Amino acid sequence: MDFRDVTVTDLAAQVSAGKLSARELVATSLERIEQLDDKLGSFVAVDGEAALAEAAALDERIAHGEEIGPLAGIPLAVKDLEDAAGFVTSHGSAAFAERRPATDDSPLVERLRAAGCIVVGKTNTPELGWKPDTVNQVFGATHNPWSLGRSAGGSSGGSAAAIAAGLVPLATGSDGGGSIRIPSSICGLSGMKPSLGRVPSGGTEPPGWPGFSTKGVMARSIRDVTLGLDAVVGPEATDMYSLPMPDSSWSRSLADLGPPRKVAWSPTLGYAHPDREVVAVCEAAVRRLEALGTEVVVIDEVLAEDPVGEWLAFVAAACLRTLGHLRGTDQWGSIDPGLVALMEWGRASITPVQVIESLDACHRVNVTLVELFHDASLLLTPTVAGQTPMIGANGTIDGEPDVNWVRFTYPFNMTRSPAGTVCAGFTEVGMPVGLQVIGPQHADVAVLRLLALLEDTLAIDVVAPFGT
Repeated sequence: MDFRDVTVTDLAAQVSAGKLSARELVATSLERIEQLDDKLGSFVAVDGEAALAEAAALDERIAHGEEIGPLAGIPLAVKDLEDAAGFVTSHGSAAFAERRPATDDSPLVERLRAAGCIVVGKTNTPELGWKPDTVNQVFGATHNPWSLGRSAGGSSGGSAAAIAAGLVPLATGSDGGGSIRIPSSICGLSGMKPSLGRVPSGGTEPPGWPGFSTKGVMARSIRDVTLGLDAVVGPEATDMYSLPMPDSSWSRSLADLGPPRKVAWSPTLGYAHPDREVVAVCEAAVRRLEALGTEVVVIDEVLAEDPVGEWLAFVAAACLRTLGHLRGTDQWGSIDPGLVALMEWGRASITPVQVIESLDACHRVNVTLVELFHDASLLLTPTVAGQTPMIGANGTIDGEPDVNWVRFTYPFNMTRSPAGTVCAGFTEVGMPVGLQVIGPQHADVAVLRLLALLEDTLAIDVVAPFGT
């Protein structure tokens, strides 16, 4: 069995009907992890014994006629920024790697288990999820299944690589600056960052990047992502940003698709200088949408300036809050040097007023988007500005390394907007290119519908060569 040849919907239906056992699915996942992950580096921990026992118990419940959730028997990988009972949550950091295993699931993982998922292990992430390359000093690098010498992106790179290589059909992710969209884009997946508050970030511990980071579900196709989201969206008392339950199933909203009347396409957002080949691939996909009857309005300038400084000010402060107490200890030397530099910059340069000013910038960017959405229902951009980097390096723009090769994603964490990505095609060297779709506040369904329509219209074969 290859998880890349079948949908999550079909797998769960077969398990619920007794045509396929949860134990078979979990065994397949564990076998592929054992065979392939030593070269991929997507998992940091696996508990096959517990997963098989949990799957066997689920099969017993099905045999006794019990109702099982919509994700019955689906093997699930959990990003290592998220608690899953029985596993250490290391955050990709030596500072947390020796802590005790979590005794409880996060609200997201709890809801996925309640829907029938079986947790098989934890996936790799850069330290505190701070950068778009999944490599850390505890577990090393995660490799891209399309080209093992290249990055899987970050910070949900372990989850994206595991799905793209067919090790699991479903995983959790989180997105504070593009961390679902970036790895989904460069690993050939469809991905979705829901509106802030749709998926609970509650629990006993405060969120790492409050108000910026959104949790989500990752899969190969947007319909499978949507099925997973249907199981987890809804209010949570311990999440202060939590939103009410949607009026209806998001999956059902994808049943009858039609092109939107009018969208905006911005190849630069006004401040970016994206790779020419990336833009060309995205523009070809936009033309396919236009051929369906959608009016496409080209907007050269959405934002007058890159808001990266304000975004980084908040991220630096958040990371310093988490790890700053280690400054001056031996453990400080075990932290990613780039993250240390970010925190030292934050400590020396950022005042309390500047942290508030970063939130002011969020407000201004959102006002700009509100005005744009008065005229067009959705905004399209490249998902990333550059070509996929080699492991430990920066992505390239027109052949030149660029440290900010991902400059299209973080503005929409600042605005808390729903934003997703779909594979628009490939570069000449065979790496996937993502097209980003951004919607107004809480218009998650509109984003999901266009992602599904583009996925259907483009009909791109996104099976990575590794693991085939």
